[in-house]
Amino acid sequence: MDLKEYFKKIGFTGQYDKADLDNLFTIHKLHVMNIPFENLGIHSGEKNTLDLHIIYDKIVKSNRGGWCCENNHLFSWVLKEMGYKFSTLGSKVFTMDSHLINLVEIDGKQYIADVSFGVSGQIWHPLELISGKDQPQPPGVFRLINNGMQWVLEKTCRKKLVQDEAFANSSLLDKRLTKTLYSFTLTPRDVDHFRKMSDCLQTSPDSLFMLKSICSLQTATGFRALFGWTYSEVTFKEDSDLVDMKEIPDCEIEALLRDKFNVVLVVNKFTPKNNKADYYI
Repeated sequence: MDLKEYFKKIGFTGQYDKADLDNLFTIHKLHVMNIPFENLGIHSGEKNTLDLHIIYDKIVKSNRGGWCCENNHLFSWVLKEMGYKFSTLGSKVFTMDSHLINLVEIDGKQYIADVSFGVSGQIWHPLELISGKDQPQPPGVFRLINNGMQWVLEKTCRKKLVQDEAFANSSLLDKRLTKTLYSFTLTPRDVDHFRKMSDCLQTSPDSLFMLKSICSLQTATGFRALFGWTYSEVTFKEDSDLVDMKEIPDCEIEALLRDKFNVVLVVNKFTPKNNKADYYI
């Protein structure tokens, strides 16, 4: 595993041995702009793993992305190699403590780093761990709330303007203007904490990751997402998000993954899925 190879993958050209806030913000944004959030392997006969060397080879060397236990686990290795003081936390999306995130401390302040939530909930920069403070970013206004027992991440969104009326009532659209993304405590977790849940999420028929094939990547102006056969390009505007949605035929899926997400599937045939589940753009 080579830190310089990871930096080449995300396009980082700064001082990699400088563990400061500017570098953290830069590599965080470059990661989400260049490495997709995706669960395509589950729908291609693969098994996602928590083995860091396998994750590194998949993401850095093989034109793939990953879900949170892969992307954020890899990012924790980057933080360690760069000399940051950090700990890994578990957060609850819905009711399951399944989402791996990192807590970074710099100059006496703490920041939540999360490079793998995907779609409209993806933060571009780490969030300062301070309760009640609005922290605007291009995707919307994020806010961490401490209720005494746990922290909650909220987001205030803009309204969505769907370009094609045929998709105006798509089940993929989340029209809430304020939503809770996840909750967490500051109890450090090692990677084994996520092992059982990782297995469950890629085997249980009720798992949203089994019900939907997902690929999402942030862009300079918004994000792209592929749910099953439905491809969306979202553009952030000052008072709204413009949503351009269309259906992609099977014969064009792999080309779209390559051209729009820089994802190449080489092991088995990919079978898209888009069954009903609570996950939105």
